[in-house]
Amino acid sequence: MIKGLKICGVSDPKTLNFILNHPHSPKFIGFITNYEKSKRFVEYKKLMELINVDKKQVNFTSVLVKPSDEILEKIKYLNFDYYQLYDVNPERTKEIKLKYKIKIITAITVSNKDDVNEYKNYSNISDIILFDSKGYHKSESFDHNLLNGVPKELNKMIAGNIQIDDIPNFNNKDFIIDLSGALEDENGKKDINKINKLLNMSSKYET
Repeated sequence: MIKGLKICGVSDPKTLNFILNHPHSPKFIGFITNYEKSKRFVEYKKLMELINVDKKQVNFTSVLVKPSDEILEKIKYLNFDYYQLYDVNPERTKEIKLKYKIKIITAITVSNKDDVNEYKNYSNISDIILFDSKGYHKSESFDHNLLNGVPKELNKMIAGNIQIDDIPNFNNKDFIIDLSGALEDENGKKDINKINKLLNMSSKYET
């Protein structure tokens, strides 16, 4: 079984409403909060309006790349359950977690086994470890076999160009599966039909 789904890069009310009201809604929805290079970036005022909704049972996740104190202060009252942190060292991660009393997903970008082993520096701080590709802004892939030695009991998530039809391959891997690009049309917009397919399929494999 898989431990759940995260749909990342949601940026419009129609898509968000569809996901939240789906009978098999995911455990997590991610919002690109400060990485302006991403086509999925949501400007602060729009973000504030977008996530001011009934989340139901879904965890709202702020995706942050090297967040400054300024952005952290700006978003601290928003409707988030988790901060997903890229390029943040363990000391800074602990500081953010304690100061803002927020759950943390630490993103580790992977191209080799040494990268994977970085999780050991965060396992006592972060609530979830996300293993992602080095080109996280390009939806690239990495060799998932590099994760074979990661403890089963570690609360972990996996991302990096995962496709809808890949979901059965993760059965019995104990991962939360994070998808974004696979759920978009040729214009880079979230596709309701693809999201519907994903949520219906994953319900067969989810714990």
